[in-house]
Amino acid sequence: MDKKPHFVRREFPPREASSLSLALLLAAVLLLNALLYLYLNKFYISSGRAETDPGLCSFGYFRLGAAKNCSPWLSCEAINREVRKLKCVGEGAVKKVFLSEWKENKVVLSQLTNSELKEDFLHGLKMLKALQSKHVVRLLGYCEQQFTILTEYHPLGSLRGLNETLHIPRYKSMNTWHRRLMLAMDYVSVIQYLHSSPLGTLVMCDSNDLDKVLSQYLLTSDFHILVNDLDALPLVNRSAGKLVKCGHRELRGEFVAPEQRWPYGEEVPFEDDLMPPYDEKTDIWKIPDVSNFFLGHVEGSDIVRLHLFDIHAACKKKDPAERPSAQEVLDTYRKVLTLLIREAAMPGTREML
Repeated sequence: MDKKPHFVRREFPPREASSLSLALLLAAVLLLNALLYLYLNKFYISSGRAETDPGLCSFGYFRLGAAKNCSPWLSCEAINREVRKLKCVGEGAVKKVFLSEWKENKVVLSQLTNSELKEDFLHGLKMLKALQSKHVVRLLGYCEQQFTILTEYHPLGSLRGLNETLHIPRYKSMNTWHRRLMLAMDYVSVIQYLHSSPLGTLVMCDSNDLDKVLSQYLLTSDFHILVNDLDALPLVNRSAGKLVKCGHRELRGEFVAPEQRWPYGEEVPFEDDLMPPYDEKTDIWKIPDVSNFFLGHVEGSDIVRLHLFDIHAACKKKDPAERPSAQEVLDTYRKVLTLLIREAAMPGTREML
């Protein structure tokens, strides 16, 4: 009579089973890291945030909407003939802004309103032409003789309306800590670009309070940030010993950096000639306050603030030389985003290891 084969069930010793579990866990962590790398690249490199924006054309040209080809910047004649004003949507000290239409595309037409500030207006145009990039609103045309600038239209408007936008049902899914942190990263990216621009180190001077800062930037429909107002961008040139001053009036309040405030006390009347100049580190001082606005009060935002505490404390150093660069701040933001997304994906990983 044939004997039936016996199947022996192998049981792993406790140490071998533990090693196998650890190996599987490490493999899962490595796989997660690879997926995180691809996920974060999607945000850093795609979605219009590549170092070289495929939507950009060569100098003097633009591409709008779904157009495949680049068109030359519109001239005075073309603007007068082809652009139709629809309504006034804003007015500041320098210019009036009109929602307009060009070849069935919504565009923005800006016109000088105060002739005494024409130098500021032309400086803004010069900066807009020279700094065209993924960080700057797209220039479509201009007419220096008529003090007119034509730019791309972004329906979500300036960052002043961010919180209101995030409460619209269509955008509620964007109202998360990681999306808000990415907006803060976009803002710091713009500052970093200005500090290392093709023209040199530029200081964002139209930033004496939070509301003023927010008014200088636009929110795109895919939730990125563009700088829109470049009227006040003085150049720092350390090799030539050239620093800057933001305007000729006294600046007050905790929002502006300490070196921007009158240093001689209340007993000495303010005099512009006696006011010491400063450098781009004034922009770094303001980053924590602007980022605090971006982070808002959604679930998880306090955890983000905790992780950013040290870099924000460094931004608030009284000595400008001790503050980090915009690139250092941006690198820290990216590390925090990566860390928090990893922890959100596998919350128990650290304890298991």
